[in-house]
Amino acid sequence: MSEGLSDPKAMRALAHPARLSILNRLGVEGSATATEVAEIAGITPSAASYHLRMLAKYGFVEDAPPRGDGRERLWRAVDMTLGVEVLPGDQPEVRDAKVSLMLAFRREANEEADRALAQVEREPAEWRDATRFGRTRIKVDAEELARLGQSIEKLIEPYVARRRDEKSTPEGARMAEVQVNLFPTAKRTAPGLPTEDHGAVLPTEDHGAAG
Repeated sequence: MSEGLSDPKAMRALAHPARLSILNRLGVEGSATATEVAEIAGITPSAASYHLRMLAKYGFVEDAPPRGDGRERLWRAVDMTLGVEVLPGDQPEVRDAKVSLMLAFRREANEEADRALAQVEREPAEWRDATRFGRTRIKVDAEELARLGQSIEKLIEPYVARRRDEKSTPEGARMAEVQVNLFPTAKRTAPGLPTEDHGAVLPTEDHGAAG
């Protein structure tokens, strides 16, 4: 987990959908101008400039080396792991900010998975075969769950896009996404039996012919 994401103001700033889109664009594809990130976020360049300044204020992005004639301001993502961990000693303001940011992360992740699932049939056969959507229930104690998470992180590390160099990247490589959620399941509240049938047709009892 990242040790930096404990400032509630920073976490609330990051939880904005447009800022998450911008940060993801910079982290995956490298430096860009406000106009370039505006398109992916679906906002105006002036709005993108504002969001970039807010991200820079809290240390998520920074100025990138200029290109060409240097007249356009370039931004890049700061190389950091964005992790949030709710701790027993968190003050209410910190806990609420952490939960809001986690929910924002989950919404963005779900949207990414939904887009991939919607077009999976149009992918080449080799990419369809490599794609996985699934859930697995496991039985572990807290130490085993933590150890499993560490093992998964080590397994993924060589493939992280922003740190993988061209020499180790095979021809035909493209952006893909790994989504990992490890958590103890919470008890599901049973909805209970309905109090009304709402127009349902129920079978009638056959009492036989009158004698």
